[in-house]
Amino acid sequence: MDPLTLALWAIRLAFLAALYVFLALVVRALLRDIRAASRDPSGALGRLVVIASASVPATGSVFPLDAVTTLGRDLGCGVVLEDPFASSRHAILTFRGRGWYVEDLGSTNGTLVNGVTVAGGLSLGFGDELQIGDIRMRLERGLG
Repeated sequence: MDPLTLALWAIRLAFLAALYVFLALVVRALLRDIRAASRDPSGALGRLVVIASASVPATGSVFPLDAVTTLGRDLGCGVVLEDPFASSRHAILTFRGRGWYVEDLGSTNGTLVNGVTVAGGLSLGFGDELQIGDIRMRLERGLG
């Protein structure tokens, strides 16, 4: 073999070795993230804390929020509210980009944010109070 062919083979093998090292580093980083997530499952995006309630859920109850969380009397909702003024699917909380939004799902009695009726979608900030029927909840940062 001539020196040029040997050099090309050496370059190919070095490239292949670098590719395998890169893939190993990617897999290592992914495994580290998966292990960290399994150790700390409380890394919720936010949470609702019940600050006033005459029914279930009780005052002081805490609900971790997913990126999309429904609120209402239906057992399929993420936050189940046993209030006679709550609809089966009353409202939905969504996390879009860097902020929370609440949308009333056509409920009979409406949804209030800081005492103001929600018409369509409304942006929420941490510390805002959400009221459905006689249940008042505060949006807080997630633990984690």
